[in-house]
Amino acid sequence: MKTRYRTYLTGAVVGIVVIGLAGWKIMLHPEHATQSVAAGIGPHPRLPAPNQTMMPTVNIATPVGWQGDAHPVAAPGLSVAPYATGLDHPRWLYQLPNGDILVAESNSPGTDIRTLKNRIARFIQGEVGAGEKSPNRIILLRDTKGDGHADTRTVFLDGLYSPFGMTLVGDDLYVANANALMRFPYHEGETHITGPGVKVLDLPAGYNHHWTKNVIASPDGKQLYITVGSNSNAADNGMDAEKGRAAIYQYDLASGTLREYATGLRNPNGLGFEPTTGALWVAVNERDEIGSDLVPDYITAVKEGAFYGWPYSYYGQHVDRRVQPQRPELVARAVVPDYALGPHTASLGIAFSGGTLLPQDWRQGLFVAQHGSWNRQPKSGYRVIYVPFADGHPAGMPKDVLTGFLTADENHVHGRPVGLTLDREGALLVADDVGNAIWRVTGTQAQPPAPAAE
Repeated sequence: MKTRYRTYLTGAVVGIVVIGLAGWKIMLHPEHATQSVAAGIGPHPRLPAPNQTMMPTVNIATPVGWQGDAHPVAAPGLSVAPYATGLDHPRWLYQLPNGDILVAESNSPGTDIRTLKNRIARFIQGEVGAGEKSPNRIILLRDTKGDGHADTRTVFLDGLYSPFGMTLVGDDLYVANANALMRFPYHEGETHITGPGVKVLDLPAGYNHHWTKNVIASPDGKQLYITVGSNSNAADNGMDAEKGRAAIYQYDLASGTLREYATGLRNPNGLGFEPTTGALWVAVNERDEIGSDLVPDYITAVKEGAFYGWPYSYYGQHVDRRVQPQRPELVARAVVPDYALGPHTASLGIAFSGGTLLPQDWRQGLFVAQHGSWNRQPKSGYRVIYVPFADGHPAGMPKDVLTGFLTADENHVHGRPVGLTLDREGALLVADDVGNAIWRVTGTQAQPPAPAAE
């Protein structure tokens, strides 16, 4: 018997929703959060009972961009300025050893719209600024003057397929397309790669409910870790459609072997190695359609061989009864994530702050870009936060780094933060795929970088 997702969205109801979405006012929210976003943050988030409704909550902010000199609001003691503007849907960032910044300009390769529910999803993507054709390229930015602004911009790689993650090992640049991991020859200082790419391996594609694939190299350069998101929200199309998905893979460069490193991760995105312990951390987007209060997205240290619950349960043994038949033997060993980031925040990019140019209070923790909700009332996310760490683990509530992406009335959005990285000087760079900009965050006064760990 195939696993299936029991939805209350009948064809008639979905048809009504599609008609309703055709107007400019897109705010269908039959339910409302019963607790604050903060209640769903931390090592022990409050998890109320599921609230599944006839129609999913749809609460969209219309993109308006940044007008004139407008920019995000930095926390006290921090300053923000544009590093680059006029980009085309910049999603992900990577710093090369010489300080050049690579920007994946990318969007969804397209959604299977054979069902009415998928048509709704596609319409929503368009309304939040994610429905345009993918640029399918990587841009190289260079700051030749050292003034914190990119003054050189070139097309580094073109003709890709919804590229996202990037990582360099020796002279090999690996790029995670939506359907394959690619390898390109790289020579330091070049501004355009002309050599042909080589497909290293195929990645699950087809219907791409979660199309973003990230890749990171281990510190010793021997392994790659690759994220693959689920095909659907909660096994909507059966588990056969989820084969090879909702997982982090480890690829051994010497032997060419690929294996599952961790599973049950609905939509893993940002990856990073914690500088104290060396542990691999990931940001994961959890499931929707069981209320504004569920389920919190999270960050966690990735345990080798661990199962994190999706789709059968969340946050350990909290069973998602929409998914039938259940797998109690898997639920019994589902690992509880380390730290919740609030429900529907769409937490994507992460960057550990070791060596940052920011003041001392921002030098031992994790930056997280929260792209922002489309299905919570009231909205959540739309900010960059900082989670303090101690001894390699989260230690306390997060602090805002950048806000102001969402207007005060929550009806419009200037931008949405996605990818993060530190530049050569230790400033935080933030990709804004709706504002089409890269923002650079520093202290209000020049700060010496933190000493390197011994």
